[in-house]
Amino acid sequence: MMDNRRNIRGVLFDLGGTLMYARQPWPPILAQANQALADELCAQGLTLDCDQLRDAFRQRLDLYYEQRDENLHETTYMSLLNELLTEQGHPDVTEAVIRRALDAMYAITQSNWALEEDTITLLKTLYSQEYHLGIVSNAGDNKDVFQLIERFGIEHYFDFILTSAACSYRKPHRRIFEVALAHWKFQSSETAMVGDTPEADILGANQMGIYSILVTRRVNGPAAHQAQIQPDCAVKTLAEIPALLNSLHER
Repeated sequence: MMDNRRNIRGVLFDLGGTLMYARQPWPPILAQANQALADELCAQGLTLDCDQLRDAFRQRLDLYYEQRDENLHETTYMSLLNELLTEQGHPDVTEAVIRRALDAMYAITQSNWALEEDTITLLKTLYSQEYHLGIVSNAGDNKDVFQLIERFGIEHYFDFILTSAACSYRKPHRRIFEVALAHWKFQSSETAMVGDTPEADILGANQMGIYSILVTRRVNGPAAHQAQIQPDCAVKTLAEIPALLNSLHER
């Protein structure tokens, strides 16, 4: 009989769609955010057509999303915006000016995120049970992720917060999981990954031998390619996870 016990010591969490959710549909929020970015750059004295810059930045992001989904390499919004401004005749815009524009954009998007109602209880429970916790998030801006976690007051539960913007590789690439595991020096078999995206969270964990837990409450109907990616376990809510992890020790 197969022994399915696991001595899970560390739990990795995805952030968006797992520990937090979007209050409203994203298209109008992103339109406001892109406008805020363009307006901030124009307010800094750059001679730009603000509406044209807004649209050009949106197009650049769309292209970037396609490329990163294929090669799993993450650049940053900072570098993308700098590249776009250089092409538009502003090669010497300082990092501080670009950062202010990005902050204006993220002030809009961050307001659309809310913690799931069971996030705090879950983190408190696992922390009290002496699990090590970490975040592994696909994101184009490291500061944005840290600001969200600080805003929600949950940073003290985590040993580390790792973004694809910081390590240059996106889930499901092996490298981002290797970097996460190196923080703890745990074996992959001693680690679980909790996420809502089969193609990123579950596939990445499965490839590494990490116990994969799919949170399904925000997953929109399984596409054909998603159905081929099977988690080790699926739960509807975060509240189910402590009992699940404890059961792995008992099997």
